[in-house]
Amino acid sequence: MSTPQLGEFELIRRFFADAATDDSVALGIGDDCALLVPKAGEVMAVSIDTLVEGTHFLPGSDPAYLASRLLGASVSDLAAMGAEPAWFTLALSLPQADPEWLGPFTTSLAQCAGAFGIRLVGGDTTRGPLTLTAQVHGFVPAEQALTRNGAQAGDLVCVTGTLGDSRAGLEELLAGKDADTPHAQYLAQRFFAPTPRLATGMALRGHARACIDISDGLLADLGHLLENGTLGAEIDPDSLPLSAALNASVDKTQAQQWALTGGEDFELCFTLPATKRDLLTTLPEPVTVVGTITEQSGIRVAGKPADVKGGYDHFAKDS
Repeated sequence: MSTPQLGEFELIRRFFADAATDDSVALGIGDDCALLVPKAGEVMAVSIDTLVEGTHFLPGSDPAYLASRLLGASVSDLAAMGAEPAWFTLALSLPQADPEWLGPFTTSLAQCAGAFGIRLVGGDTTRGPLTLTAQVHGFVPAEQALTRNGAQAGDLVCVTGTLGDSRAGLEELLAGKDADTPHAQYLAQRFFAPTPRLATGMALRGHARACIDISDGLLADLGHLLENGTLGAEIDPDSLPLSAALNASVDKTQAQQWALTGGEDFELCFTLPATKRDLLTTLPEPVTVVGTITEQSGIRVAGKPADVKGGYDHFAKDS
């Protein structure tokens, strides 16, 4: 027996109309626009991310995981700017309005939104290939936003959390492996449910010289911090933070390679003056120094020039 399909307005009423609001939302879901109340003395940070079936996730993926991956990756951009989350809008293209898909998706979305302190205030739904888009909005005090520009020679190159886990989780999924061990379950969770480092991002205001979240891989994203071409970086591969799950799944060489290039860990990479090293022990989440910014251009790993790519390009011929 087939599941009854919903109309657009019934879909919105049933699954999204009860999104949590606060005093910053004068008018939320249900009208032509949301009416939002900005914070005095702060600037707004805005970012948007899209996930497309077959490009960013496998067909048949658990909708609950898709919600956590979409919102986690999107909010990570706010963390990289040192912004405090406020609101997000959601656009869904769905092959069909299936309540059995929408139920776990919206439940997971609400749980993640609550955990990240961000509120759904509007969006759009349409029929089409499965595509999920979230636009996030946050606030940061004027003149305190973290940006990709500002690194200086001698700065420490720092990263939060552990690296390479998401790539390992993806490889296991592509190989058709079941997450039947604690290590495999952990790696799959790291792929499907990234944790935005919001508290660390906000704590770095006024301290970090440059910051980015790691979506394309440490080397590629570090390269974005050095795009003016006048500086470089030296990375110590033995200092890379690797999880026990990753070390149990692959050998050291592969683990380090995925930590350097795997991408989609959504950890923060930032540069910090060496004189502020003691700050690292006070941050709310684990941070590791993995290298230094150098006057010599280019990125080197263990003293050798690194093969740094610019990250995934959807329109490149070989992507």
